[in-house]
Amino acid sequence: MNPVIEPAAGNTGTTFPAKSYCHRGGSEPLLGATIPEHFLQVVARFPEREAVVSLPQGRRLSYSGLSSAIDQLARGLVAIGYGTGDRIGVWSTDNLEWLLLQMATARIGAVLVNINPAYRGRELAYALERSEVQGLFTIPRFRGSDYVAMLVELLPELRQSRGTGLKSAALPFLRHVVLYDPADPEGTEAPQPGFFTWRELIQASDDVGIETVEAITAALDRDDAINIQYTSGTTGFPKAVVLSHHNILNNAYFSARAMHFTERDRLCIPVPFYHCFGMVLANLLCLSVGACMVIPAEHFDAPAVLKAIESERCTAVHGVPTMFIAELEHPQFKHCDLTSLRTGIMAGAPCPPPLMKRVMEDMHCAEILIGYGETEASPLTHLTSRDDDIDRRTRTVGRNLPHQEVKIVDIGTGATVPLGETGEICFRGYHVMAGYYGQPDKTAEALDAHGWLYSGDLGTMDAEGYVQITGRRKEMIIRGGENIYPREIEEVLFSHSKIAQAAVFGIPDEYYGEEIMAWIQLHTGETATEEEIRAFCAGQMAHFKVPRHIWFVEEFPMTVTGKMQKFRMREMAMDRLGLRASAPL
Repeated sequence: MNPVIEPAAGNTGTTFPAKSYCHRGGSEPLLGATIPEHFLQVVARFPEREAVVSLPQGRRLSYSGLSSAIDQLARGLVAIGYGTGDRIGVWSTDNLEWLLLQMATARIGAVLVNINPAYRGRELAYALERSEVQGLFTIPRFRGSDYVAMLVELLPELRQSRGTGLKSAALPFLRHVVLYDPADPEGTEAPQPGFFTWRELIQASDDVGIETVEAITAALDRDDAINIQYTSGTTGFPKAVVLSHHNILNNAYFSARAMHFTERDRLCIPVPFYHCFGMVLANLLCLSVGACMVIPAEHFDAPAVLKAIESERCTAVHGVPTMFIAELEHPQFKHCDLTSLRTGIMAGAPCPPPLMKRVMEDMHCAEILIGYGETEASPLTHLTSRDDDIDRRTRTVGRNLPHQEVKIVDIGTGATVPLGETGEICFRGYHVMAGYYGQPDKTAEALDAHGWLYSGDLGTMDAEGYVQITGRRKEMIIRGGENIYPREIEEVLFSHSKIAQAAVFGIPDEYYGEEIMAWIQLHTGETATEEEIRAFCAGQMAHFKVPRHIWFVEEFPMTVTGKMQKFRMREMAMDRLGLRASAPL
């Protein structure tokens, strides 16, 4: 880690202040392999070690077994016409087949397109069209969503198709819709003639030899696009982020190294695979070092996570803050043995220090780390260390990973700010995306001519390169000319013994321009008043930062990955307060 200190200017004796810039080299070089090349090296080292345990499916695979299943699926994909550069979507919850698709598409150089399982028909159509998906893998249903019915409505041509050669007027690139049931993928029957099934795909693999797949793998380049992930959509239409082998393999590997992860570790994965957190920082992280992946449920379920940690003796668990809160507050928590835990990553949303301390102490997860980044950065840019003191481990997001650069710039001028000053966080390095698929204008807004990715997050950097997040650029509240950062107020609220979660944002105000609103969820069984919360805040912050509007809520609008959707909260508050007509978004 090398913070830059400007040299003296000429012989005037003037010294410029140290700037908020950090570059970390690495004693270990970047991996130069593609994902399948590196994976096969890991398989050769640990063929009999357990690679994946899917508890809801009752299935376990060793590394050699996983490799064989991946190759069989890769041969099937080639048999029905897919190859390098083709885009294959997966619209599903967490299951073994999702993982097989992740690695089989990488094996043949196809681009895996991750689709949120919570999407409805219109959102699905947007995702398929934006990425020009050519093959779609899906499960029959998820919760109240009937995927088959939605697809038949979206693609009426399925009724006339015979499982191959689909020709859709709405989605002309789409050639196949492959259906599988995680409970019995090879026994899945097509509900309509136009659906292709997993069983048919596996049967087709007999027509392609492994030497064909090996030749395709040998011709791949580490900089080839391998994945399209959609931004989480907390502020508007999601964008299709294009990532390469080099991007995500190195991000996963160096994250594993930072966590001191080895083949002896077992990671419980409650985060969704379709998100970077699940696909890269969980699945690929484990596969990069020979660790074991434990899938507790097809979607987040707190008691299932607790049971999985105990029964599989997991050494690590990932999650967003809301997941850890749900686990800690579940009635079964006190009856579960979690003493096998050592580490994990908490990320995806602001991580309150009191919550971190509870996870470290009550969950026995003494080495839990805070991670920070974004999909466009593959995704991890910063991670705390088990060797950091408790203050840095709970109040910062740590330092940037090796082989990455970070700087903090003035949001008005773009100039790098002095250490300790607030500005927008920017990244540069191997981990930065190629761009947004089919959107060069949006790519140019996010990436400058020098390769710097502008995150939209605000933060500060200290002299040793530790970064503290202060909020989102778009979430900054301007009240009567004062710049107010919601994260600062949320940190105070989180320290109140009765408060489980809090979200702070601005709403329009005729006099001040904006006023502060706080949504608060109390711990189970607790009660509080607005006056009590305001008095608590008044003792710890300037008067103009104390929330004027305080609502006690049972839940928050969330993305599937557990990110609070403040734009939805703002819309709901404006509707209820009658502010829509006079102060539109």
